[in-house]
Amino acid sequence: MSQGAEQAFADHSGDELPPWRRHFPDVADWDGPVEIMTLPDLLAAGLARAGERPLITFRERTIGFPEFAARVDQLAAGLLTLGLTPGSVVGLHLPNTPFHPLAFFAAARAGLAVMHLSGLDAPREIEHKLRVSGARVLITTNLPGFLPVALRFLDAGAADTILVGDDAEWGASMVAEPIAIPKRTGLVSLAQLLTASIPAAWPQRQPGDVVLLQFTGGTTGLPKAAMLSQGNLTAAVSMHRLWRDYLEPGETLDAFEASMRTIGVLPLFHIYALTVVLLRAVRGGGEILLRQRFDPGEIIADIAVRRATFFAGVPTMWLALLNHPGIEAVDFSALRCCISGGAPLPFEAQTRLCRLLGRDLVTGWGMTETAPAGTLLPRRALPRPGVIGIPFPKIRMRVVALDDPSRMVAPGETGELAIQGPNVFAGYLGQPEETQRAFCDDWFLTGDVGRVDELGVFDIIDRRKNMIISGGFNVYPVQIEGAIYEHPDVAEVIVIGIPDAYLGQVPKAFVTLKPRAAPFTLEALADFLIERVGRYEIPRALELREALPRSPAGKLLASVLVAEERAKGETQEA
Repeated sequence: MSQGAEQAFADHSGDELPPWRRHFPDVADWDGPVEIMTLPDLLAAGLARAGERPLITFRERTIGFPEFAARVDQLAAGLLTLGLTPGSVVGLHLPNTPFHPLAFFAAARAGLAVMHLSGLDAPREIEHKLRVSGARVLITTNLPGFLPVALRFLDAGAADTILVGDDAEWGASMVAEPIAIPKRTGLVSLAQLLTASIPAAWPQRQPGDVVLLQFTGGTTGLPKAAMLSQGNLTAAVSMHRLWRDYLEPGETLDAFEASMRTIGVLPLFHIYALTVVLLRAVRGGGEILLRQRFDPGEIIADIAVRRATFFAGVPTMWLALLNHPGIEAVDFSALRCCISGGAPLPFEAQTRLCRLLGRDLVTGWGMTETAPAGTLLPRRALPRPGVIGIPFPKIRMRVVALDDPSRMVAPGETGELAIQGPNVFAGYLGQPEETQRAFCDDWFLTGDVGRVDELGVFDIIDRRKNMIISGGFNVYPVQIEGAIYEHPDVAEVIVIGIPDAYLGQVPKAFVTLKPRAAPFTLEALADFLIERVGRYEIPRALELREALPRSPAGKLLASVLVAEERAKGETQEA
């Protein structure tokens, strides 16, 4: 890259401003300080702003900031009675319920680290995450999809203690009936922990201490635990607060946050919801309308009746709203900020949604490893397919050569996106070589292929690896292939992502059978995989073939099948 181009993309700490700051000077408080602190300090700051205002409304129960902070302290004291020491890891296996934010902040107050488990994880995935993270204490609730799973790992010796919150505490559920909590060794009610005495002093942790182990495929598609510090998370929250593009002329951040009512339907075990929904609302003193599952009718009521002002969703949610009967008559005027993230949103759908909402639907980009702050698209930037916007304040981004990540390419050229900032993770737990490969000269190599224009607006063209994004979840073909290979009749398999109008992408399996093996159906394959992979990882299409494409060296070539599927789509469109 030329010296002039390098200078044009200089960081804000240099002599020249980066182009996004020059061309979009008013969309953020570019020179404002980024708050890098601990999570208990973040909660204290939010409490000081909110006073008696509500933090969480769940079913018919409202929890105010003072009650929430008090219960966090009580639960943290109870966790300390278990003999957990600073840095110990607890696993959270919870749906969207107040037990999640309470347990998350209580763990941080007690000096512990958290490892998230998904309710969609297959048993073998949970076992893997428990083993890698070292978590021996699991916090769950007594819903059918959770407590029986936790008891399974208690019986197997994969966990020592299961802490159970009684779902009935929050009123009647419209999703599932809670089950009875048995009395047995190793099973402790969360209510019991709330009777512990508050310690004279809490364990002291620093912003640089790891507080979250969030599993991700990273840049290689292999499951790894990204180590996120307290400072990573709080910096990401602060970056969102420094973004001012959603404010009306003359409006202050204080006024916006005082009226902030966020729809909390994204799963809190996902980094996107954790930062953008939970931590953002806590720091700003806003209210979360917490929802256990996505129901278009309930979300519409949250917007039109309960007057929610902020909704962050994944494309599948936005598409469901777009296609909901009678959506044209809904009053969206209360919404102040709408964000779509977690996966690419079809450009045509984004255009229709903007017309429907009467305001811009903001798109952006981030990763687990960036907590997940990265970019947002300014309102006055030109929308286009693949655009992800400009970096948040205090983030540096550039595009580097695919064959030499130390070399920055010129605007308009294609390369790999690289990022720096106080929100970028510390590395992968127990995998120093993977961590080293993920960085070049202190720049995190994202694995996303894209480009940047002369204004500093970034696009993503494709994933460098074969990762599939289905409904906002990262799906890794190598894991699905490994599970399919366990089928006694399978000789070879390749899994790729194919387009899906609702989920964005879904897995498709191409399989060759062993000699004399009987063909099987997609339904039979799904039954075989149900205990081996998550529900969102089960292929939605199956093609049995006599042979799979190979390179001259004998390597199976997924790229050939990707090209075939793309050609099919182009033919159908024509």
